Amino acid sequence: MTHGVRLSWKEVRDHIQSGILDRTYAPGDKLPRDADIAAKLGCARSTVQRAMNDLSEAGLVERKRKGGTHVRMDPVTRAVVDIPITRQEVEQRGRIYGYELLGKKICRPLREITGKLEDSEPKDMLRVKALHLADHRPHIYEDRWISIQSAPEILTVDLTRESANEWLVRNKPYTRCDLRFYAIPAHAEVAKVLEIEMGSALLVIERITWNGSKPITLVKAYTAPGYEILTSNYAGGLEK
Repeated sequence: MTHGVRLSWKEVRDHIQSGILDRTYAPGDKLPRDADIAAKLGCARSTVQRAMNDLSEAGLVERKRKGGTHVRMDPVTRAVVDIPITRQEVEQRGRIYGYELLGKKICRPLREITGKLEDSEPKDMLRVKALHLADHRPHIYEDRWISIQSAPEILTVDLTRESANEWLVRNKPYTRCDLRFYAIPAHAEVAKVLEIEMGSALLVIERITWNGSKPITLVKAYTAPGYEILTSNYAGGLEK
């Protein structure tokens, strides 16, 4: 790539990030040396170093002295906001994790969903319903819509063994995340799955991830009574 004008560090950062998002560089891959990237893009090595440092602070890459720069194994969770892998969230609290696939089917999304996905021409999506357990009790009930245009590989994943949550976090980096928290009284379906009384107050976490203008997934996570959210802000980045 050649340019008449030297690239800024932000342009270099965006170029490298695009390579991570489109899987040119997959999780765990070693990136070219800063000097080689600078030569390819026609910019100063210091420009590449600043871009790499920004990507490192964002959690997309890991830099080690004499070890080079690698794409993080879980880059999605740190690209924009932390999206937890529910299994890890449960196990890190010293509890026993369990998972049940309740159903999946390819269908046309509801009007409510297409509106939130800003989709004027609705397309079939994969709808997945699943239950995460903690100590053999319902923990989170997921009602998820997945774009089979943005994530066609999901159709080959054995969702009876691996949750869509974990697969997407590990395999589908995103550029935008819309996140909403709200409370609802449990309706019949949710109450049955979570084994609670109808009308119980529930916290719902609704999340949409995007790659550019293309949605990847929309999920409504209905949390069991007593569910807690904990985030800690450390120097050098946001950690779970």
